Amino acid sequence: MKTVRKSIILSILLLCLSVSCRKDLVNMNNNPNGANPATINPNMVLSTVLTTVGMQLVNLGYQDMAGVMQHTQKDGWTTTHNEYDWAGSNSWTEYYDVLRNNQLVYNRGVALNSELHQGVALVIKSLMFGLIADLWGDAPYTHALEGDKGTPEGTLPAYDKQETIYNGILADLEKANTLLSKPKNAYAIPIDAADVFYQGDPAKWRKMANSLALRYYMRLSEKVPEKAKAGIEKIVANPDQYPLILNTDGSEDANMSFPGNSNADSWPANVVYDKDSSNYRRLKMCNTLVTTLQKFKDPRLGVWANKVQCFLVVDDNLPPGTGNVYKAVDTVVNGEQRKVRYISPDVLAAKGLTINDINQDVNYVGLPPGISGPAVYNLSNDASQASRNPHVSWLNDIYRQAKGPLLKSRIITAAEVHFILAEAAAVKGWAAGNAETHYKSGIQASFSVWGLGGSAAAYLEQPSVKFDGTQEQIIVQKWIASWTAATEAWADYKRTGFPKLKAGPYAKGPVLPVRLYYMLEERNLNKANVDAASNNLEVTTYSSFGANGSKNSPWSKPWVIQGTGKPW
Repeated sequence: MKTVRKSIILSILLLCLSVSCRKDLVNMNNNPNGANPATINPNMVLSTVLTTVGMQLVNLGYQDMAGVMQHTQKDGWTTTHNEYDWAGSNSWTEYYDVLRNNQLVYNRGVALNSELHQGVALVIKSLMFGLIADLWGDAPYTHALEGDKGTPEGTLPAYDKQETIYNGILADLEKANTLLSKPKNAYAIPIDAADVFYQGDPAKWRKMANSLALRYYMRLSEKVPEKAKAGIEKIVANPDQYPLILNTDGSEDANMSFPGNSNADSWPANVVYDKDSSNYRRLKMCNTLVTTLQKFKDPRLGVWANKVQCFLVVDDNLPPGTGNVYKAVDTVVNGEQRKVRYISPDVLAAKGLTINDINQDVNYVGLPPGISGPAVYNLSNDASQASRNPHVSWLNDIYRQAKGPLLKSRIITAAEVHFILAEAAAVKGWAAGNAETHYKSGIQASFSVWGLGGSAAAYLEQPSVKFDGTQEQIIVQKWIASWTAATEAWADYKRTGFPKLKAGPYAKGPVLPVRLYYMLEERNLNKANVDAASNNLEVTTYSSFGANGSKNSPWSKPWVIQGTGKPW
């Protein structure tokens, strides 16, 4: 009896110790300095989500996507920017990182019954999954954010079809439109301090949701025109139920400014935190954009670019050897003090060049796309990476700064919305309003946000700019207006083939690519699903130019442009 009693007591003690140890272990595994996902204030995470999204989008649209769409070219470290040499791997990790944080904002919004947080989180979810689908095609979506569950589906998620992702985006934006439909004072938990886009204004977030819906309906317009037509006409016909970003003064645009306190919260490639300024110096205007703006006498060129520090003049009457060594001469052009380098024709011949190989424009000279030796283009004597070429237009000095009134991450704007509606009405023949009015408003909106609102009327009167109702004209103007946000211009190019861009002679492929590679880590860790998604791509004449085989190639077409004959 005593033995039984002792055994019972010992068992109870062991049980208590076991429970105590487990509690201690749980407590040890809790980070006292970390945020508890079950109790955190969602505003603490929302601010990080929005600032990260803003930085990610401007880094794409100002950097390598600007190279693809020939807004800019680089004269140092050129391969990815000028030549699309992406080495068989592009990573989406940072986009899924922000989507996981955004899902936490949404989950906390549900737990707190905060429809404002839910609505904003759905808008960001749609924006980021739309970006992933645009860039890659099929991608993890349904199970993409379930890694914490430890299930096979969450650990190695299947790739949803691109069509499924776009349909899910449109459904989420419809839901967001409803969640964000109340006046600001009707939401119990404000987001003003955390909201770097709209300072907590649900009405503007609602307009952003519906404007993004227009973007993705138009994205589908070549592939499933009936769905796109119904969606766009539904939105346009019900402005009270589906308000849009339409004000041409920029007051409704989804933008993010930069505090400029450190490199992490500043305009990318500024010289304030890059003391040798190499990131700024190596980014130059592309000749494609420069000549287009010059053809239209477009004043935005002077806002985005500097004039060449020294222009070239080839003169047959000069003594041989003139200009062989860079020597700037003071001169005056249109009352402005300038510098010029005079050159005799033999100097060109000695370098294996003709008059057609240089650019003698006295004001703006862009780098041609995908050329060999861009650092020495136009007779630069400096062949270093990020050269100090005085004969090519550098970006405007505003881009040297860490912050400024024009330095913004431009996420979706009134200009884009008006151009979408102009195309829907003029080209598609859908009930989307007056096409010419939207076209003019798109240009006016772009001019206004770059401080040129008063110049738009005269610009629109030019014969080369007057509305002609063609898709090419609308998309070219939309491409111009996407300066520093070229990712959206790439999506338009893939859908329409406009503007008519040619790959440079040293580009990785002979035409512009249409997607990014599925990255190496996914090919190693999630191979079966990557292979299935790659098999859904359409192999083209140009797919062999990819670095990872013809299936997973930047020149293999995703679903949204398969069978459309676009862009090539």
